[in-house]
Amino acid sequence: MSMQQQFAAALLDPQLDCPAQLRAWNGSDPAQRFAVYRNNVLSSLVDALAASFPVAQQLVGEAFFRAMAAEFVRGAPPRSRILAYYGAGFPAFIEGFAPAAGLPYLADVARLELLRIEAYHAADAAPVAHDALAAALATPERVGALHFQLHPALGVLASAFAVVSLWAAHQGERRLTGLDPGLGECALVQRRALEVEVLGIRPGAARFIQALQQGRPLGQAAADALAHDAEFDLGHCLAQLLGSGAIIRFAYANQGQQP
Repeated sequence: MSMQQQFAAALLDPQLDCPAQLRAWNGSDPAQRFAVYRNNVLSSLVDALAASFPVAQQLVGEAFFRAMAAEFVRGAPPRSRILAYYGAGFPAFIEGFAPAAGLPYLADVARLELLRIEAYHAADAAPVAHDALAAALATPERVGALHFQLHPALGVLASAFAVVSLWAAHQGERRLTGLDPGLGECALVQRRALEVEVLGIRPGAARFIQALQQGRPLGQAAADALAHDAEFDLGHCLAQLLGSGAIIRFAYANQGQQP
């Protein structure tokens, strides 16, 4: 193992000693300085997770969150210098973290917060012209073959828990009193200018949008949504996507350009 690998391993594992090759500039024992540096690195990464997942922290309390986050950091150090993206694996870690088993919705709340981070940092993209899309939708014999490309800031989460209500309660938009976390909800995350919004949508709409994101044509996506949710309203969902600028390109199947 190289000196760099030893240093990195010892930095996140308090059971490992200070690397033997390490030297202080003034000849003093480097172990104490290394311990301070180790603590600062761990603390800064936990701080980064706390900034990215504030509602998750509120749900479990600061002490519990920081202990849980420290466990994650030790097993999954950053792979990039951009800390805004750190924590992509944190929701999955929470799901398997035994001390958090009493809050089964915590992982999905973290997934919703991760979608918000991704939406905020996603690339800009111009929406399609309303009249061009309206013309394409006015040809019913071909409309089922339309493929949509959605804005990279758009995200969907279908959860078995009340993630939208939990999120809203911690933004002061509703009360926690009477909220049943076990009631499933679907979230639509979108960005308007620099503002990221979290909206509650029907299960069919979530299924429809996810199908479009997977590259399925409009007809198949709508049929799947209706099979999943008999109250799915295709017109309303398309209007919502178009009105928010979420559709950035459309083309017919096997056609390389926008009609």
